[in-house]
Formats: sequence, C-alpha cells, structure tokens
Amino acid sequence: MSHALQFYIDGAWVDPAAGLKTLDVIDPSTEEAFAQIALGSQADVDKAVAAARAAFPAFAATSKQERLALMRRLLEAYKARHADIADALSQEMGAPKELAHRAQAGMGTAHLAKMIETLENFEFEELRGTTLIAKEPIGVVGMITPWNWPLNQIMCKVAPALAAGCTMVLKPSEIAPMNAIIFAEVMHEAGVPKGVFNLVNGDGPTVGEAISRHPGVDMVSFTGSTRAGILVAKAAADTVKRVHQELGGKSANILLDDVDLKRAVKLGVESVMRNSGQSCNAPTRMFVPAQLHEDALAIAKATAEPLKVGAPSTESVFLGPVVSETQYDKIQRLIESGIKEGATLVSGGPGRPEDLNRGYYVRPTVFGGVTDEMTIAREEIFGPVLSILPYESEEEVIARANDTPYGLASYIQSGSLERARKVAAQMRSGNVYINYPAWDAGAPFGGYKQSGNGREYADFGLEEFLEIKGTVGYAAA
Repeated sequence: MSHALQFYIDGAWVDPAAGLKTLDVIDPSTEEAFAQIALGSQADVDKAVAAARAAFPAFAATSKQERLALMRRLLEAYKARHADIADALSQEMGAPKELAHRAQAGMGTAHLAKMIETLENFEFEELRGTTLIAKEPIGVVGMITPWNWPLNQIMCKVAPALAAGCTMVLKPSEIAPMNAIIFAEVMHEAGVPKGVFNLVNGDGPTVGEAISRHPGVDMVSFTGSTRAGILVAKAAADTVKRVHQELGGKSANILLDDVDLKRAVKLGVESVMRNSGQSCNAPTRMFVPAQLHEDALAIAKATAEPLKVGAPSTESVFLGPVVSETQYDKIQRLIESGIKEGATLVSGGPGRPEDLNRGYYVRPTVFGGVTDEMTIAREEIFGPVLSILPYESEEEVIARANDTPYGLASYIQSGSLERARKVAAQMRSGNVYINYPAWDAGAPFGGYKQSGNGREYADFGLEEFLEIKGTVGYAAA
C-alpha cells in the first residue's frame, strides 16, 4: 500500500515529522507481518491539529446542503472501494471473508447512509419564544478507534462529525490500520476539503495521549477498553474537553422460562462466537432457568462444536483467528481460570483447534454451571467464550444481570413480548435487545456505568458533536 508509511494531513499524504519509525502489521492467521505502518509522534499530532483548526471556520460555515453533497460523494467513493476495505479487514484482523464484506465493511455503508438521512431531516436552529436555540459544531474532534470493528467505529465518528461541520484527527488502531489508510484515500477521492479530515497512525501512549491532551482538540471520541478509556479521560481532563466514550461490556442474555429454548440458546451461542467473540456488546453471560440448565448445555454444545474455525479465506468458516498474540494469551488465561474455578467445560477449551497449529485461533468455548463470582462471569474476555449461569427466579436474574460494572447491552428472550418489555425496562444498560431483533442503524448505541458515556448512531450520534447556544432576545418580544 503506497501510503502505509505516511500520514494524511491537510489534504495530502506526508512523511512523519520526526523521521520514520515503523510497526509491523501482523496477519493473525499466519502470525507473520504482511505490511508496515509509520508510527506518529507529538509533532505529527501537532501538524494534524493545526490543519484541522485552520480548516474549522470555513467548514463550520458550510450549509447543510453543502455537507450533504460531500457526504453523498463520500458514500459513492466508499462503495467503489468496498472490496478493498473488506479484504484489508479480513487480513489484518482475521475476519472471515463473508463477514468482512457483508458486515465489517458493510457497516460503513449503513452508518454513512443513515447519517445522510439524519442530516436531511435535522434542524440546527429552533426559536423558543424570543430565544434562538442553535446547535453548532463543537470544533476539532480527536478520534481514537479500535481494531475489532474498525471501519464501523471510524464511520460512527467521521460521519456525524462531517454532518455537524466539525474537523477531525483520526488515530485508528495500530493493530488493524490498513482499512483506515484506504478510508483516508476514499475521503480524498470524495473531495473532503483539506484539513477537515486528518489521519495519524500510532500507538495509544504516544499518539492517543497526544490527541487526548492537546489543547487544540475540543472533543475526544474514543472506542475501546474501559481501562484505556479511563486513561483518555484523565489525559483530557486538564483541558476540560468533551470526552465521548464507548467502552467495554459484559452483556447478560436472560432466557425466561417461557422461551423457545432451542432457538434462544442456538442464536445466543452464535451471537457470542461471531467475529470470534470480539464485540463489546456480545451476550457473553447467558442466564437460563435452573430447571432448563442441563438442556441448555446440550443445545449449546450441539451449536458450538460444529462451528468451523479456520483461515479467513476458507469457505464456510464461522470463526477466524482472534486479532493478536496478546489477545490470544488473554483468552487462554481466562479459559484456564474457568476450569480452575469449577465451571463445567461444555465445549472447546484451551489451545487451538486440533487441525490448526499456527495462527491465533481459539476453540469456541462454552462453560456451564457458572457462578457470578467466577472470573469468566466478571471480566470481559473478548473472545469466543460463553458462560451459562442458572437462576431460580425472575427477580433474582434481573438483579444478577445488573450486578456488573458494565452496562452496554442486555438481551431478553421470552415467548411473551409484554413480559420481555417489563424485564427490559429494569435493565441498567444502554441497549436492550428483545428476541434477537434485526440490527437497527437508528437505535442509540452506547452504555451505562463503566461502558462509557454518550451515544452513537443517527441523530443520537450527531448530537454528540454539537454545542448548544442560546441567544436570548434574538427575536422581538
């Protein structure tokens, strides 16, 4: 890739300011480097922020129609590079080809199209009596995005920022950066004005921290682990900038006693295993009525064991590798902890699948008889590991499901929609999904508690990039 050793700053591809320092990009299916990227420095961040600040007044002053025209051009340019982006995602993060094309890259199209629709119907000014309420772009936004759904999270930030009239500096994950480089090429092809969008690759302690601390950055939008989110918030505190965070999760999936057990367990297992378990809102704690526990384990075993694990390019693969050696080692440690702490190993377990001796492949693993104090029930594993927990009463399961520092998502399965709604109303999470619904690009996405603050998607995401100004006495009394 011709731009992998450069950054996109002020409308052009430029060399690192402090000399070239590189990082290998690893293919997790082979454990071998297939590319290198340049690592940025404070000086590169300074250049990018200066470009974004210089571009902000003019871009903030553009009309809604001008920004809509730009976003429509961007949508067409993105579609033209969809296959390139999907192939890059598959290689750098291990997503199976079908998942990479349909979902990983497809989410970018869906979010951008939804934000265009949102902007078309969005009003930035409202008169209340004699006071004008105006919603204005917040300014320069620093964006720090993760490796698990890379383009999804980039577009969830870039699209509303463009719609709002903000300028931006993006630091994508250094583990899966190639899709972001292609995306920067797409932005250039779409004719985004120079300085509006800037890309600096690098690691969290250097580039991420520089963005978070920078006095020229008005807002940081971060997606990643709760641990890293805390560091971002602390770094941003001295400049009192807005910090928008989508962080970790340990989502409960409550199966009520009137449920279609076979369907509910099967879809629950598959939801956890998709993307090799690397989704912050994966329903990793499955609560089942105690009297149905053994039946649920049998269904989970029958579902998990046939799931094909293999190279992302192989047909009918359900799980590719996890993204890195660090991630692989963490997941193995947590699987071992489940065994040591007395959970019942239903399927999977430590190590790679028997037919794979290379690559960061994890066996799809299901534990039964899990209790709330076990490590696998408390920590976010971020791998293809499901914990099944028996419960006695509806009141008890609601309390236990909420007994977590996280609050990103909850899942309710019931034969009665009315009953599911009553349980959903008691869940302390930013999202609740009843009976495995279709994904909704218009639903607000974000968490309670240590799962973050703020929301993404549609108008909820757009509002995060806007300041509110009240002009009192604007109209004659």
